[in-house]
Amino acid sequence: MFDWDDLRYFLAAARAGSFNAAAQRTGVDTATVSRRVARLETVLKATLFVRSAAGLRLTSAGSRLLEAGLQAETAMHAAVRSGDPEAAGGAVRISVAEGFGAHVLAPALPAFRRARPTLRIELAANAGFLSPARREVDLAVTLSAPTDSRLLVEPLTDYQLAVYTTPQYLAEIGSLDEAEDLRRCQIVGYVDDLLYSPELRYLDEAAPGLEAALSSSSIRAQREIILAGGGVGILPCFLAEGLIRVTPRVLLQRRFWVSTLREVAASARVRAVRNWLQDLAAARSQDLRPFR
Repeated sequence: MFDWDDLRYFLAAARAGSFNAAAQRTGVDTATVSRRVARLETVLKATLFVRSAAGLRLTSAGSRLLEAGLQAETAMHAAVRSGDPEAAGGAVRISVAEGFGAHVLAPALPAFRRARPTLRIELAANAGFLSPARREVDLAVTLSAPTDSRLLVEPLTDYQLAVYTTPQYLAEIGSLDEAEDLRRCQIVGYVDDLLYSPELRYLDEAAPGLEAALSSSSIRAQREIILAGGGVGILPCFLAEGLIRVTPRVLLQRRFWVSTLREVAASARVRAVRNWLQDLAAARSQDLRPFR
């Protein structure tokens, strides 16, 4: 097995085209570079360079070693950076509510990946949340602020919810100006005993005692039910495309929080995603909070 440091001098010579230029780049004398390359040739039992008036020229064996050497150099640099908190690379798994994940985060991920090609993003957009404290995910975007002291918790963004329906359903049911008018409607909402967060209990805030006739544990499914003429329901405003707002005095507000384990919060990969989430929330503020 050869000395890996000899490979470094070989790569410098291959890049520079001469032992003299390689010596200047590596901070040693020309004789050292020449000796190291010669030692490498002896171990490999191959001639790596031929000398010409134009400088060094790689042999076929030298070309093969150059290709392998560049791969090894990349791997060595990656190994050195593995303990560097500024090396933004690797996988980051995010847990997020399905509506926010599918309609806000997912469309923005391709551009973020192009800007950060060393990152791999895993988006867990479900009805429910996975936990950074249990190491199920690296980051969680939740509807309430976790209280676990092991977590770094920051507010991400406020967002608004309102009552929506289709123009066709509104024409059938008549004007819906006040919250009490909702009692005439078929209500679409959550399955009460499948609620995974108390912040999802919307109906009593709109009008006490309202009950859903059509319900789902999925906010996206609720939206599809409403779009299909199933009635009226409370939706995040960023999910309201194709629908119209009714009962304008009913306007709810919630907040998303982002949390991660303190021990990984400073790593470049997690910090890059946290910063992206904050920037994205700011850029989409008009969709998240359209009513002032």
